Amino acid sequence: MPQTKKTLVLGATPNPNRYAYIATEMLRDFGHEVIPFGIKKGQIGAVDILNEWPTNAEVDTITLYINPTLQEGFYEQIVALKPKRIIFNPGTENSVLQNLATSQKIETIDACTLVLLQTNQY
Repeated sequence: MPQTKKTLVLGATPNPNRYAYIATEMLRDFGHEVIPFGIKKGQIGAVDILNEWPTNAEVDTITLYINPTLQEGFYEQIVALKPKRIIFNPGTENSVLQNLATSQKIETIDACTLVLLQTNQY
């Protein structure tokens, strides 16, 4: 069985037309534990969207669905979680956060979570 990777989805939303919603569902379909975090209250499937940062969560991956300007408010929290990697989905690329993460030995990937899952590269 492939290894599951606990993933924090930053920018989660209860809107089923948004990529963060689709990614959360697809991650679960592929057997990964998901922590959806966003500013909007609601659910994605049967999973509640967290509105308070999960400070003690042990996550393998953070996948970003918020733009670089919004990311600025999360730099410290992202690094403090010590994920193994951060996925910068299209439109979320941010050299400041990438450099900060790299300096903390966190891998950064410019990629689409949906494509990584569908091509068995997640």
